[in-house]
Amino acid sequence: MPLYRDEAVVLRTHKLGEADRIITLLTRNRGLVRTVAKGVRRTRSRFGARLEPFMVIDIQCYEGRNLDTVTQVETLAVYGDAICRDYTAYTAATVMVETAERLCEEHEPATQQHLLLVGALRSLTGGEHDPSLVLDAFLLRSIAIAGWAPSFYDCAKCGAPGPHRAFNIAAGGTVCTVCRPPGSAAPAPETMRLLASLLSGDWVIADGSEARDRREGSGLVSAFLQWHLERGVRSLRHVDRDGTRPPAPPRRTLPLKAAGAHEDGVDLAAVVPPLGSHPALDRHLGATQPDVREPV
Repeated sequence: MPLYRDEAVVLRTHKLGEADRIITLLTRNRGLVRTVAKGVRRTRSRFGARLEPFMVIDIQCYEGRNLDTVTQVETLAVYGDAICRDYTAYTAATVMVETAERLCEEHEPATQQHLLLVGALRSLTGGEHDPSLVLDAFLLRSIAIAGWAPSFYDCAKCGAPGPHRAFNIAAGGTVCTVCRPPGSAAPAPETMRLLASLLSGDWVIADGSEARDRREGSGLVSAFLQWHLERGVRSLRHVDRDGTRPPAPPRRTLPLKAAGAHEDGVDLAAVVPPLGSHPALDRHLGATQPDVREPV
């Protein structure tokens, strides 16, 4: 069975058997790849912590009949820890990885999508821009790479020079008064300017935009994405657009014998705290989250 090595971003994971995991990766040269990491749920695993969502890794696998098998992993960038400590960044990153998985094909090169995702995760970790803006910029550029670049100035149907006020998702962006289909939206000019700046990477305009324009633009981006994917993006409903965190889930009382350790022997203080709760308080009380999140 041939070996291969590639740079990858961990998109999601789920359990397999008693100690294994199935890891979904977006690789630089092979596109979407699904692999099996054997024994990574054991406490003595050599690379279990490196195969968590949002991690950028250098991975070696050998090809299998249905799933490839991980044999070696090296960490290139640790984005998962910082992202999981910020609810707003976490929800944005979850939408990013789900969108990347939907837009990429298995074993089809997707270098541009890979580099775009790595850059977006790096921006979320650095906190240079609002996570909502980073998410919308990623979605617009990811759609453009896939071949559905929206128009925010000229008419998407006849090419008449803009700016135009009407926006129609099915038409591909802004439309003139002659081509305007019934039911087209009429967003504010500032919203169209914001979306155009996110697509082109003009962060001076994007960072100086108003909150109402960001909310209106986010709605258009979400609708445009799901129209072209022809299905909903499940994680979009959890995105925190206003910077508010959801209420903390009910606290579960742990047995006395499990107060300091997970069922597999992992120190609870080292486990990423559950979203929506206070990290320091959770570590003090010994709260933890499920080992694997529900696939999106």
